[in-house]
Amino acid sequence: MIKKAVIPAAGMGTRMLPLTKAQPKEMLPLGRKPCIQYIVEELASVGVEQILFITGHKKRAIEDHFDKDNELSRILSLSGQQELLEELKFEDASITYFYTRQSIPAGLGHAISCARDFVGDEPFIIALGDSIIFSRENRILLRRMLDVYEQHENSFVIGTRNVPLESVHRYGIIEPLGDSRDGITQIRDLVEKPAMQNAPSTLAVAARYIMPGRIFDALSRTSPGRGGEIQLTDGIRLLLKEGMTGYAVNLTDREKRYDIGNFQSYYEAFVDFALNDEKYGYQLKQYIIKSLNL
Repeated sequence: MIKKAVIPAAGMGTRMLPLTKAQPKEMLPLGRKPCIQYIVEELASVGVEQILFITGHKKRAIEDHFDKDNELSRILSLSGQQELLEELKFEDASITYFYTRQSIPAGLGHAISCARDFVGDEPFIIALGDSIIFSRENRILLRRMLDVYEQHENSFVIGTRNVPLESVHRYGIIEPLGDSRDGITQIRDLVEKPAMQNAPSTLAVAARYIMPGRIFDALSRTSPGRGGEIQLTDGIRLLLKEGMTGYAVNLTDREKRYDIGNFQSYYEAFVDFALNDEKYGYQLKQYIIKSLNL
């Protein structure tokens, strides 16, 4: 069973300014929790025990959030605020947290390279820190990815989703090898942000990966691309060229990825998560209906 995960969270969040001028985009609220807490809970649900956050400048709030605050717990306990104490239960998760910094903005591949000492030769999960996967499935995307990995341990697995053809230029796109079965597709190749006319499919990478330790060697041999950045996609392509098998596991129609790196998706995520709030969701829905004269 895979016990280690890496959460890259070093991006500056420039598309979310001024909201992200002084706080990490990963800490932006979605309903009652910050974005990154949902990701940690997702990882905990599939048995992850150690998480490395790859952070950058002005990201200290992430470390503070997951650090147990004994004084706050004591005050809430003394004042009888048991309901609020329950909201801090995430502090007691059986996870050990580690932190390192990506000192220069040199791309996702470079950020993942910073995890080499933490991971070693073990397989590990990568979950991007600004992407939420909401699921109503009994077996969430990451669990299904782990199922595939357990059947093909000398491979890698990538989470994917279908996107409109006119949007393929924004994502890493999978070139399938053969037909999809039960939402699982073998990967022939990966193309980073292809033009619409050159896209091999509309299967876009969906911010979740299961990678072998070999990815670090591949990244060390990956040349920087545009802007001097080392892309994770290029390192994965190198693994494919050297004979490793890869699989894509697709989101179902009962799952959705939210990208917290742009305002449109963030607004959608905030509204959806707030509407699903057990205590305030119904009241918010009534407010929206009244405000829009529906």
